[in-house]
Amino acid sequence: MVPRLYVPSLDPRAPTVELPEDEAAHLRRVLRVKAGAAVRLFDGRGLEVAARVASVGRDAVVADIGDPVASAPEWGVQLTLAQAVLKGDKIDDVIRDAVMMGVAAVQPLLTARTDVPAAAFTRGRRLDRWQRIAVSSSKQCGRAVVPAVRAACSLPECLDAARRSLTLMLVEPAAMPSGHTGRPPAAAPASVLLLVGPEGGWAEAEVDLALAAGCLPLSLGPRTLRADAAPLVALSVLQYAWGPGAGG
Repeated sequence: MVPRLYVPSLDPRAPTVELPEDEAAHLRRVLRVKAGAAVRLFDGRGLEVAARVASVGRDAVVADIGDPVASAPEWGVQLTLAQAVLKGDKIDDVIRDAVMMGVAAVQPLLTARTDVPAAAFTRGRRLDRWQRIAVSSSKQCGRAVVPAVRAACSLPECLDAARRSLTLMLVEPAAMPSGHTGRPPAAAPASVLLLVGPEGGWAEAEVDLALAAGCLPLSLGPRTLRADAAPLVALSVLQYAWGPGAGG
């Protein structure tokens, strides 16, 4: 399998490119690639090219840039997954799977029942790790786009920033507000914000706030799913309802 490498500075008009330090180290130490090996380079914004390793040095790895190639198709819906932060490293898997399923961005949320101190997200280290996970997932699944993983914010801040998008809130079966079907709209929207809560579920005040902002509640059926499984199931349902995406 031809290695895919993330090169944000990729310029298809240039004859060569020096690989970022982490990608160069991966080629040297893990893949043990030699000069002449075929690779693919992508810039995280949709461009992917065929390339060939020109030189492997201790200080730099340089690749010759070839022609553009097709990457995995992007979903026609620009979906932002707003996921409440979960215990431990569970959100790492959520981000990995969400990128694989074709989301445009991931917005970590600090909610009333988030069982993690807010101070844990004020440092850049965790956000950097989440973005690296997004890069790794894009490399694995064949996307040439690397979704942004944004800094954690509150639910009111998230709703305020998404006024022009269709907003869906995933709710437990018992919490479905009366008068709502729990189904997504039949027509695919241009952009959508999907809200998924923490292990303890949404607080009643949070559901009320979202509904007042025009949010539509979404249900996945009569069973209560694990908080880290619910996003993947919801994204699968929405891709089925709104057409094929990066997940095929």
